[in-house]
Amino acid sequence: MARLKAAGAILLGKTNTPELTLSYETDNPVYGRTNNPYDFNRTPGGSSGGAVAIVAAGGSPFDIGTDTGGSIRLPAHFCGLTGIKPTSGRVPRTGHAIAFGSLLDPLTQVGPLARYVEDLRLILPIIAGPDGQDPSVVPVPLRDPAEVELKHLRGTFHTDNGIMIPTLETSATIHRAVETLSEVGVVFEEKRPPGIEETSEISPALFRGWDGGAWVRLLLERVGTPVAETTLDRYLNAGTASPKEIVHLIDRWDRFRTRLLAFFEEYDFILSPANAYPALLHGEMLTKYAAFSYTMTYNLTGWPAAVVRAGTSPEGLPIGVQIVAPPWREDIALAVAQQLETALGGWQRPPL
Repeated sequence: MARLKAAGAILLGKTNTPELTLSYETDNPVYGRTNNPYDFNRTPGGSSGGAVAIVAAGGSPFDIGTDTGGSIRLPAHFCGLTGIKPTSGRVPRTGHAIAFGSLLDPLTQVGPLARYVEDLRLILPIIAGPDGQDPSVVPVPLRDPAEVELKHLRGTFHTDNGIMIPTLETSATIHRAVETLSEVGVVFEEKRPPGIEETSEISPALFRGWDGGAWVRLLLERVGTPVAETTLDRYLNAGTASPKEIVHLIDRWDRFRTRLLAFFEEYDFILSPANAYPALLHGEMLTKYAAFSYTMTYNLTGWPAAVVRAGTSPEGLPIGVQIVAPPWREDIALAVAQQLETALGGWQRPPL
């Protein structure tokens, strides 16, 4: 935030989030529930639910979100915005509830949310780069999306990640995006990265299956919240793995990342759903957890991934598409998102 203020940004206030940002549903014991501006009976997603709700409703031009399992991209999809999770190591996480450190360090990234891709292109260079505190940040120069020639890109796409089949309208939105990009010269192949279905096993194991909730207890201790007052029972009552099981989990995660990185030797970006569904009703998140695996995959890899609105559900809800680029190639993700926004309309005013 200090970097944004130094660049002339005006802080309007803080927006709502689930406790410790650890949920796709933005609800907490202090400030309550945040509603989706396109349908108050539905969630804006989380953890950056308050951020997308205020930006989608026109109350602020942009916000900064954090993404550990999709918490920038999912709310952007649910509320028709655009957002980007940068490469792991691009933006410092200093001051965030889930700061740098721990086994899960590579998962969490900080990135911008806005109504227009051009705003992401403006904000990301301001917040990126080492700050002398987050030891994982790497001084890799940001490339300019304006220099990306779409006609030279090779893309791959899939509509089903092998974990949760998306709605028909979501699949149709992906195909429409492929057609749109093909018209400007992008060459596509329909091919799913091998092994991404393992996301549904690796990601939950990392969050809730190895330390008996010790990591979340540490986070609660840092912010001064007594365990008796928290709503994070599903983490605190998690399983405890043996040393052997933890070593095998980390090894599986490493092999997952290596396999997917090899897949990118033939392509410049991946186009996929951001979620299997448009915005869910309040309280549905835990019953449809597998639907969120589309974003979780790329927290495991640490790659940059953007979301932009490209369609609409029969209920009038936004449908976003996810654009995943190789490490340090945020410029590709943003250039593709810009083209889709221009051709397919991007953000649309909610019926408030």
